Amino acid sequence: MTGSWEARYAAEFFGTLILVLLGNGAVANAFLKNKTGNDDPGLANGGWLLVASGYGLGVMLPAMMFGSISGNHLNPAITIGQAVIGIFPWAHVAPYLIWQFLGAIAGQCLILALYWPHYRQTTDNEAVLGTFATSDHANSQLNGFVTEMVGTAVLIFGAMGLYRGMFFHQNIDIANIGVGLLIAAMVISLGGPTGPALNPARDLGPRLVHALFPVPNKGSSHWEYSWVPVVAPIVGAVIGIWIYKIFFGL
Repeated sequence: MTGSWEARYAAEFFGTLILVLLGNGAVANAFLKNKTGNDDPGLANGGWLLVASGYGLGVMLPAMMFGSISGNHLNPAITIGQAVIGIFPWAHVAPYLIWQFLGAIAGQCLILALYWPHYRQTTDNEAVLGTFATSDHANSQLNGFVTEMVGTAVLIFGAMGLYRGMFFHQNIDIANIGVGLLIAAMVISLGGPTGPALNPARDLGPRLVHALFPVPNKGSSHWEYSWVPVVAPIVGAVIGIWIYKIFFGL
């Protein structure tokens, strides 16, 4: 990483903003009523592929823009996982997390502004919440926890391999593309049960916007579930990065 810590904080803010804007923006385009992405809201007409592409590009593009500056964490679970393993300084964990959450909130506010008329036309409360945060579709917090924990562990393990593997060691941009594809694949393959979040900032920041802003037809913010996409990804990230270290070193 290069640049001052202030520049790194700014990179985490704008990178997380772009992640949420492109990722949750794709969800809004797929599930809200009367927009170009899908005249019939839901998973029909490639809606889930649209969402996966949004999140994949939402991670890949900031990685290309800011990866050399901040490491492109964009995710408190990654920051904490790297601090636990000793490759990121604990003194800068809190500032990284603060700017990541602020970026997620700012990105969601932009989505709310852009899609405001379509929120007014969408009467399905769960569809509205889905453009902000995740939920336990099986009505099981345990299933949600396992899904988010395993998904984040696989994500972090895969990202460590892509960035440190011999094939991409000399070409970081190819690794960035690989991470974007990995995120897209995770959404396609593991997105059914919870969304997924795989990122505390991506869920909690927008959930706060959902709760605090006068979002049309918003219904409940489901705070009883909100701890799952915060705690489970952190646990999963620590597990994933430890497994990689045990078998392949750092």
